[in-house]
Amino acid sequence: MNRTNAALAAAIAGGVLVVSSFVSLSVVAAAVGALCVVAAFGWTHILGVPARKSQSTAIGLSALLSVILAATVPGPSFLVWFPACVVLGVGAVFMIQLLRGTGQSHRLESTLGATSGVVTICMGSGWVGAQRLAADAAGPGMTLVAGLSIVVAAAVALVPFPDRFVAPAVVVLAALAGPLGALLFTDVPALAAGLVGVACGAVVAGTRRLVLARETGLSVPAAVSAGVSPVLALGAVVYFLASLLLA
Repeated sequence: MNRTNAALAAAIAGGVLVVSSFVSLSVVAAAVGALCVVAAFGWTHILGVPARKSQSTAIGLSALLSVILAATVPGPSFLVWFPACVVLGVGAVFMIQLLRGTGQSHRLESTLGATSGVVTICMGSGWVGAQRLAADAAGPGMTLVAGLSIVVAAAVALVPFPDRFVAPAVVVLAALAGPLGALLFTDVPALAAGLVGVACGAVVAGTRRLVLARETGLSVPAAVSAGVSPVLALGAVVYFLASLLLA
């Protein structure tokens, strides 16, 4: 059930990105912002730590700020404020721990886990940056290619076979889905689309392995966040690959 919920969440997130990329930059930013809120809410459920509401708020607000700035700052560096947003989020996490006082339980786990959540979910702003790149100005471009690869990878991850069989299949089929989507819908070169597909497949396969390796089950919010958060993290990867390969 953990695998199913997480894979479905990843597939839905990828589908949302694909659909929104056909509409407008504002819709992409709104969709990514909504995904950030969902992922931030479930992240602390994954960790199973105290002060969930306050830490989820810190993660979500820093990610939303990163998305807004990525959508509004002048180019060509659309993620120029990403590090500052991460710093603000991490600072908020440390402040929450200070306000909790000494002797509280799971302080180290809360701090490290929430900090990693800030970085991971703020990376979702890369999807907005990718949409703003010149290669995406006339259409969905790399956003569509990556979204299709994620959907295919998540669908393959649902197959109830051992990981030694499924993981390679996830990466290979995602790598094939990228160039196929580029050929049918965009002008993105096949090599660039294939590399993005490999990256998306590798992240989905790694997430599947982590979910299956957990000794304890995940609640629904935690499983949804486990599926959505890697998709958001891929945003920065897609942005930098698009900047490098489509320049």
